[in-house]
Amino acid sequence: MKNKHLGIVIDPELHFKLHFISKYEGRSANSQILFLLRKYIREFEQENGEIDLSPLYNEEQ
Repeated sequence: MKNKHLGIVIDPELHFKLHFISKYEGRSANSQILFLLRKYIREFEQENGEIDLSPLYNEEQ
């Protein structure tokens, strides 16, 4: 399965703060976003159950 590209529009203040925190934590901005997304998804699934990935795999066939 190939990785997907996601482009987002972000205001300058949020962009600056993202890069500040990323640098502080020793990550690139991209790695920081992935870290935060994984953390959010993990917390969501702990509260709501695991997300069914079968539609993703059925889409490829």
